[in-house]
Amino acid sequence: QVQLVESGGGLVQAGGSLRLSCAASGRLFSINVMGWYRQAPGKQRDLVARITTGGSTNYADSVKGRFTISRDNAKNTLHLQMNSLKPEDTAVYYCAAIRVDGIYYWGQGTQVTVSS
Repeated sequence: QVQLVESGGGLVQAGGSLRLSCAASGRLFSINVMGWYRQAPGKQRDLVARITTGGSTNYADSVKGRFTISRDNAKNTLHLQMNSLKPEDTAVYYCAAIRVDGIYYWGQGTQVTVSS
């Protein structure tokens, strides 16, 4: 099992920044990809950004150039630096850990609200 705990969400004005963190514990040797997903009310959960153990990243088109994902393998933490936030970024953000066989583990989520 893998446990994920997010932190860092909150309320921010449009144009502001937030930094999300995810602390991971458990059987992490089976994880090769970690990522951030988000879910707005009434919508499906979508990928925001993900990063492999080797550091390769990919981002949703809507956040490219504004968000940066990073991971500290020594500390088992994942971060998402979010700059130039827009009201449409408002959602619950979930940390995900993806096992080599495709199984997903999820955190409890953290709310990000961007006011206009």
